[in-house]
Amino acid sequence: MATKYVLVSGGVISGIGKGVIGENDPMWEITTLRAHEVIDACAASSLGVLLKSIGLKVTAIKIDPYLNSDAGLLGPLEHGECFVLDDGGEVDLDLGNYERYLNITLTRDNNITLGKMFQLVLARERNGDYLGKTVQIVPHLTDFIQDWIQRVAQIPVDSTRERPDVCIIELGGTVGDIESAPLIEALRCLRRRAGQNNFLHCHVSLVPVINGEQKTKPTQAAIRDVRSVGLSPDIIACRCSESLKEPTTDKIAMYCQVEPAQVVAVHDVPSTYHVPLLLESQGLIPILKNVLHLDALSINPSIITSGAQTWTIWKNLTATQDRAYDTVRICLVGKYTALQDAYLSVRKSLEHASMRCARKLEITWLNSSDLEPQTEITSPAAYHKAWGSLCTASGILVPGGFGQRGTEGMVAAAKWAREKNIPYLGICLGMQIAVIEFCRNVCGISGAQSAEFVAEVGATGEKVIIHMAEISRTPMGASQRLGLKNTVFQENSGFSKLRKLYETEAPCVNGSPAASDPSKTTATADGEPISKPSPGQPPIISERHRHRYEVNPAYIKKMAFHGLDFIGKDESGERMEILELRDHPWFVGVQYHPEYLSRVLRPSVPYLGFIAAAAGCLDHILNGNTHSMVNGL
Repeated sequence: MATKYVLVSGGVISGIGKGVIGENDPMWEITTLRAHEVIDACAASSLGVLLKSIGLKVTAIKIDPYLNSDAGLLGPLEHGECFVLDDGGEVDLDLGNYERYLNITLTRDNNITLGKMFQLVLARERNGDYLGKTVQIVPHLTDFIQDWIQRVAQIPVDSTRERPDVCIIELGGTVGDIESAPLIEALRCLRRRAGQNNFLHCHVSLVPVINGEQKTKPTQAAIRDVRSVGLSPDIIACRCSESLKEPTTDKIAMYCQVEPAQVVAVHDVPSTYHVPLLLESQGLIPILKNVLHLDALSINPSIITSGAQTWTIWKNLTATQDRAYDTVRICLVGKYTALQDAYLSVRKSLEHASMRCARKLEITWLNSSDLEPQTEITSPAAYHKAWGSLCTASGILVPGGFGQRGTEGMVAAAKWAREKNIPYLGICLGMQIAVIEFCRNVCGISGAQSAEFVAEVGATGEKVIIHMAEISRTPMGASQRLGLKNTVFQENSGFSKLRKLYETEAPCVNGSPAASDPSKTTATADGEPISKPSPGQPPIISERHRHRYEVNPAYIKKMAFHGLDFIGKDESGERMEILELRDHPWFVGVQYHPEYLSRVLRPSVPYLGFIAAAAGCLDHILNGNTHSMVNGL
């Protein structure tokens, strides 16, 4: 059976398409948050959820029109976070959205950039693959893009290990942008190549409300632009701050030559997890079935049942979220808080864990520089406001980042959390910050520093964090320790709350152990491997990494003597992966990025423990008593 394709594109303004479809933020704030892909709830992901709910296997591809080879060197304050996959691919943050919503595992090939395509086509030209031909955008580049999409669309991405039925393609940017022209031409040709009833196009547009009136002209112009490049949308998803009125829907349908049922209203909803329900309530599934002839597909009955069960759980989850009254207040102390998308996966992981704990999440975005002494001089108001927020938080999270700026504020936050028994979670740099703070204030190493900071500002001190010897300093692209790596819990980890939580949650959460030896793994209902360690042996987990620096092994014994235990190490036993303080409600640092494996229905273990500790229900979670929380998810 031929693969079905669903193309999602955007018009009017960048970020409206595929981007925010949800939240209660004012419309203008949502659509102008940044000049690239704004992600809160993705139309592509929501379509994927609906397709999976009827038993289809779904994969996804993101296409970006920029010339970067990947997202590894893009600035977080301009483009948002860089998402890391199992294979070490540094990709657009949209792929994280697909993985979270659809519970799939993608590869670096699922992220296409125009720069990558040019690079590969030129490499083929140099290799003589086009010998004697004049290599051109059309047909050589456009054919290469189509071949790439069709190949990647066949790669299994879920626990069935079977070829996907549907491939969702999200085209970044705005139709009409000059840099998107080769990509749009390739997609136009792909529609013809895929054949009748195998290609559906959903175009997302903006319907602004001005003086109480819903304006349709921007959408009419956007559809005219789309048709001028050879594409013809089957569904028009209209982003609006309010529900579309019937005259608005009729007017768009008439002037855009579609039926009113093909005009879908995507208005503000309480949370992004309500978006699939919003689309389903407007009859989107019958439209998908009709255009793509999905009823003709032969679907495994067990997968249909699983999809229906997942859809029921999803609906119950959103209902429980609506009924949550208790609030858990988290202070996120970071370097890039001016753009929340820089920590998108962190925010989503906190949301997943909060829903599991039946709590409303309140995040205070704290610029770590505001906690530093010099800010008290230059901006006293910002300094005291920052410390007021930190001191009243239920939990403190220090995420990853690069460079020296703001790190002294992070150290101060870690010190406050340790001394005041406030739940603390340090991710990557956040773990290294916890090490620096502990060495300075407990071990008596007043000059404790990171080699990263010493190299940047010429500071002096003892390097308790060092550059990994095997990691090249040049070139910068893809030169870090990347992708899925194993972590072994140590023999001294019996006291660990994190270890117990991994062991408790393994059947239904992530942190999957290495599956290199099939005899030591089994599978849950959704296919996730579970550790079956030998008697007396600690478990092994696998999480995704992205870092160049590590804890200096020369200081491990001294830190252990003063009470800081490294309960998780890599398989060599030399690289520190997890630290945890005894006799603390929750003080955990991890070198990996657990947020990359968090799922809507399967929260990341470190984030779940952190939120549970901050919400006062950690013992409840550790004991496996989840039946009274979020329907036992």
